[in-house]
Amino acid sequence: MNILDTIGQATIDKVQAERPVPRFEPGDTLRVHVKVQEGARERLQVYEGLCIGRKNAGVNSSFTVRKISFGEGVERVFPLYGPLIWEIEVVRKGVVRRAKLYYLRDLRGKASRIAEDVEAQRELVAEQAEEAIKRPRREKLKKEKPKADGTVRAAKGGGGKK
Repeated sequence: MNILDTIGQATIDKVQAERPVPRFEPGDTLRVHVKVQEGARERLQVYEGLCIGRKNAGVNSSFTVRKISFGEGVERVFPLYGPLIWEIEVVRKGVVRRAKLYYLRDLRGKASRIAEDVEAQRELVAEQAEEAIKRPRREKLKKEKPKADGTVRAAKGGGGKK
């Protein structure tokens, strides 16, 4: 093993110690919790959609999630071991016979549905229940309240108490 592989493996181990990476494949519906930076604040944003592809390349592994937002298809590529990903949840397992589901880009409505794998879903639910019991919950991001200075305006309409 060369130096790059050693460093990559150390990074993977560090990320998996913080948050376990679940087993998922193309065709599964995922819920990805992403940290979003807004000025000085940091919050979690949930991106839920269908995994249409996965690239396994050690520390450079990534996966593509596609969702329909307001009638428009939106795809996003996430690094599997990236620091901005808080959590990955598998919502449902799907049965597909391809590694890359790029053909879904051309399908609309009911034609783009994927059959659910009922047996794998049962195993997934049991596995997630076991893991939830074993591992301690990660604390949520702390919400920072704005500093209370005297520059806060009064509400419209007076807002005075009588």
